[in-house]
Amino acid sequence: MLTAMGDVMRHCYAKGWITTRDGNISLCKKAGKYLYITPSGFRKTIVHPEQIVKLEIVADPSTSERRPRVLDQQRPSGELWMHWNIQRGTPRTRAVVHIHPTHVVAAIYRGFDLQKICADFPEISRYTKVGPSVPPLPALSREFADATADCLGVHQDGSVDYDIVGQANHGVCSVGPDPWSAYEHIERLDHICEIVLKSGVSPGVGMFDAVLR
Repeated sequence: MLTAMGDVMRHCYAKGWITTRDGNISLCKKAGKYLYITPSGFRKTIVHPEQIVKLEIVADPSTSERRPRVLDQQRPSGELWMHWNIQRGTPRTRAVVHIHPTHVVAAIYRGFDLQKICADFPEISRYTKVGPSVPPLPALSREFADATADCLGVHQDGSVDYDIVGQANHGVCSVGPDPWSAYEHIERLDHICEIVLKSGVSPGVGMFDAVLR
């Protein structure tokens, strides 16, 4: 799966969903002792298993809560805490993918509610559960990390209510049992957003309302 992390990043770059140093992916294996995450500021077109940052999950002596330990020489993604909020306590292997798919970001920026527009399309509603979008918040902030976990519906037992959420003026965060599964949720959502944007329908106007006009 470490190879798949780099493969997904390269595929997202080829689709124009990230620039060379954007985006990040993490992986936590079932009952694993480590969190694997892409490095900060590294060119995502050349990420291979040897570049993936391996962080040991340890108990924080001040709180007794488990968290990834970052050694001095390690440079994990700046979105580490967003990933850990979602990975913490996962009962099974989980991949978390954060990128900036063009049509999703554009749809949110234009004012569309992702949950509402996706309800009209069985191609996504059958396979992908879209959560409420994260409001505009500073990237890399703990507030942004917490809001993303809240919108995904992360529970204390590690379960999640949704597969993907949009992040206003930023991107998306998607989860799956492996990097490619998480990627597929993004691909479906971006495809629907592209259709909606090209349809000319305005935010707040349903498909049949537009036809009647």
